[in-house]
Amino acid sequence: MKKKENLGRKLLNLGKRLLKVALADVEVIEAPTGADGIALAAQWQPIYILLDLGLPDMDGKEVLTRLREWYQRPIIILSVRNSESQIVAALDAGADDYLTKPFQIGELKARIRVALRNYGTDSTDPVKFVSGTLSVDLAKREVLVNKKDVRLTVTEYDLLKTLIRFAGRVVTHQQLLREVWGPNASEHTHYLRVYINHLRQKIEDNPQTPTLLITEPGVGYRLIVSPVR
Repeated sequence: MKKKENLGRKLLNLGKRLLKVALADVEVIEAPTGADGIALAAQWQPIYILLDLGLPDMDGKEVLTRLREWYQRPIIILSVRNSESQIVAALDAGADDYLTKPFQIGELKARIRVALRNYGTDSTDPVKFVSGTLSVDLAKREVLVNKKDVRLTVTEYDLLKTLIRFAGRVVTHQQLLREVWGPNASEHTHYLRVYINHLRQKIEDNPQTPTLLITEPGVGYRLIVSPVR
């Protein structure tokens, strides 16, 4: 049994070393425990946090909740926990993204880039969002697809506006329902499915194979940020 435990520790340490090498372009601050992570985050104010849910002193979700009381930059979960309920709970608690182990370093780097882009452009001021053939001017409440005006209902527009606010990130069903329909609508997922379908009919080139508004099965939806076409 002791040999297996030692091997596990070596594999864990090896994984950390590989991650540190992969992120060699930034200064990496390691925290062995949740309490250390909270303290170091407060001290150093890192540009993003990679958070493992399996920590020796407390559950990673508690760390996430405590960080979100004051830390507004991206937090990406890395975990072996892969059940839909656990992923949804972490995203609802404030995670920007969630990767299950094992994962490819290239995918992690891409998710980090997206999270940092979102943080850099996130603002309550009116902005113009452009992705592929979709262009939305939030100041003018103007929606264009292939440079043609698209008419949305009030609910469809509010749904799109919320997705734009979290563009590139997974937005859970519960988050969307709360934002668009209010705090008492968290169980009405059928509303959400209907309006997502309506929205796809209006903003996607091919609603049957969407490329802008992607379903994250069992979790929610993601509005893709892609180059202008």
